[in-house]
Amino acid sequence: MNSTRASTARFVATHSVLSLNARHPIVAKSLVDAQEMHRTVMSGFRGWVEDGDPEARSQMGVLSTWSVDLKAAALVLVVQSRIPGDWARIPRSALTAAPHIITVDRTFKTGEVVGFRTVVNPTRSRLPGNATGERVRGTRTAHTTPEHVKRWFARRLQAAGEPAIDADGVVRVGATADTEHLGIRMLPTVTSGHRSKPVRIGRAEIRGSLTVTDPETLVGVLSNGIGHARAYSCGLVLTR
Repeated sequence: MNSTRASTARFVATHSVLSLNARHPIVAKSLVDAQEMHRTVMSGFRGWVEDGDPEARSQMGVLSTWSVDLKAAALVLVVQSRIPGDWARIPRSALTAAPHIITVDRTFKTGEVVGFRTVVNPTRSRLPGNATGERVRGTRTAHTTPEHVKRWFARRLQAAGEPAIDADGVVRVGATADTEHLGIRMLPTVTSGHRSKPVRIGRAEIRGSLTVTDPETLVGVLSNGIGHARAYSCGLVLTR
């Protein structure tokens, strides 16, 4: 039971909003290569941890999301972090406006209704046809339909009194929602052809309203993200 959980929890982070020219070579390369987008995001946080630290992103709480208007050649990149970003390494010619830095300091309470948006990498584990035994690991496969994405997200909803992690190890979001009123849009797959680490990430956008049931768990999800591919601009949950 969750009866001992706090009825409020505080979320503090920094949001950097970058308005970029999608025709600039650096920005254009980030749009076509997921690894380059990751490098663009992480370029704002050099020096905080040792170079090459495999957990650098998670230590600094770096999450991101982006949207592009191809007609206007405009890319908006939102980067969340526990520490302030320094965007001096992005060429001024790539920016269409100065970076907008926002300090987020918000307290959530049980029963509060909040709007949200997130871009996620919703996946399932597909076992090989000859799999036997409990320890066989499946291949991670992205969901490709809105209905499957809705089910993926519904598994992470948390009714009042339910634990923050379900019996299968799925981390819940500290809130519930009316799944019939969720807006779900399938987004283009992002890829990277780097030989050392090829990447192919299916994505979906989810919008709607959440009713807070466990503020501490919700703040954990806001801080750390949801689902896989968090290094590649998936998993950041934005609330309003």
